[in-house]
Amino acid sequence: MNDDQFLQEIRDANLTYLMLAQNAIRRDKSEALFRLGISEESADLIALLSPAQIVKIATSPMLLCRFRVDDDMVWGLLTNHTPAKVDNEATNKLHASILMASKYTQAL
Repeated sequence: MNDDQFLQEIRDANLTYLMLAQNAIRRDKSEALFRLGISEESADLIALLSPAQIVKIATSPMLLCRFRVDDDMVWGLLTNHTPAKVDNEATNKLHASILMASKYTQAL
């Protein structure tokens, strides 16, 4: 993949993310805040963006979304590669969701 292709992939990801975020915020703001991991102020701004503004912002060469998972334990649970592995995938995903939810509430 060359640099131009890489930048186009970032733009496409930005456009997809902004459209998804705006749709989620307009549908259920509280759930969107949790699932997207964004502040209420950011959500209010995204909800008000026009289609033209979304397209313009999406052309940024910088990825607008980021991974919220910065914890080895959460990654281990999500990938099912923890040393003290529980053989129940649903339990692992639930545990990861609980950990991420607690990080979200700490950020508030």
